[in-house]
Amino acid sequence: MSRGMRNHRSKGPSKGSGRPARHERPQPGPGAPAGAKARPPTPANPPAPETPPARRDSVEEIARENRRDRPPVEWPQGARPGFRAPVILEVEPGADYALLDSGDGEKLERYGPLSIRRPENQAIWPRRLPAALWEGADAVFTGDTDEEGTGRWRFPREPLGETWPMRQDGLPYLGRFTSFRHVGVFPEQAVHWRFMTDAISRELANSGRPVRVLNLFGYTGLASLLAARAGAEVTHVDASKRAIGWARENAELAGLSDRPIRWICEDAVRYAEREARRGSAYEIVLLDPPKFGRGPKGEVWQLFEDLPHLLVLMRRLLSDRPLALVLTAYSIRSSFYSLSALMGEAMRGLGGTVESGELVIREEGADARLLSTSLFSRWVSA
Repeated sequence: MSRGMRNHRSKGPSKGSGRPARHERPQPGPGAPAGAKARPPTPANPPAPETPPARRDSVEEIARENRRDRPPVEWPQGARPGFRAPVILEVEPGADYALLDSGDGEKLERYGPLSIRRPENQAIWPRRLPAALWEGADAVFTGDTDEEGTGRWRFPREPLGETWPMRQDGLPYLGRFTSFRHVGVFPEQAVHWRFMTDAISRELANSGRPVRVLNLFGYTGLASLLAARAGAEVTHVDASKRAIGWARENAELAGLSDRPIRWICEDAVRYAEREARRGSAYEIVLLDPPKFGRGPKGEVWQLFEDLPHLLVLMRRLLSDRPLALVLTAYSIRSSFYSLSALMGEAMRGLGGTVESGELVIREEGADARLLSTSLFSRWVSA
């Protein structure tokens, strides 16, 4: 119920209230003066007052409330970094993952030993491979084709469990069938992960100083685990308790439970605000936010409204010798030029270069096409 609306209670007596029946005249009690009017008897059990329904704020109201006490964004001063765009980062087919085919609003992928078929709104072209290969998929997602829609998995060949073993650059983890058509990993992010681990390795070899990585919207933890394996100290933040559990499970499987990883279940903006007040610092920041999301305490995330505030907070969290800040955006009506302009304003005075473009996956085989998955913008120090 929105603010200012009143509760409307039912009019008239309720059934069984003890009030006299219609046309029945109550009589004066003993000792009453002559001519006194009789009062209806007091009910033995008067009805309890109605409890007004709980007020339910809309998503927009919750979002406005989240931002009510937020100070205006204080944009940094100084020269903007260098600019390079468009940069197209390609994921090639390999032993761990391959995009087998795409078209007619779907994609056919190979994750380790399994072939998986699921919706893909970008694939508006025809398929290349025969229908029999599509029909022979091990797992097929059916249901809502929206990016955040829900549905279920069908296993035409044999029943499969919720998880199956996978690898990423030699690191073992569990693929996972979710009701939102995702499988626990976004393979196009591999190009960012290799960029990050290369930067960590170079810095450790050249300076020997610790490299601290902040992974916001960390999901099932592959970026965090790859960073930790490369030698970084990692803070992994996600608003989903279940996703944090999956990430810890992957850490166990990868033999990295003893590495310096902090697992934080919290709203990303709230955590970043608190870290900025503490004066915390990181050499590398990864941002992989959804278009819309909710925090563990009902917080609302809306990318266009909240990203400028969060990106400036990330600037404050970069150390005095930072290496990179990487931002990826999915399913938004925008362009990488918009992300680049935003990144350029947030990184004023730091030097370096802003690289912006698209993450794409190349199909396997001859006459391959490129499937665009997301936009990105990243600041690099050199």
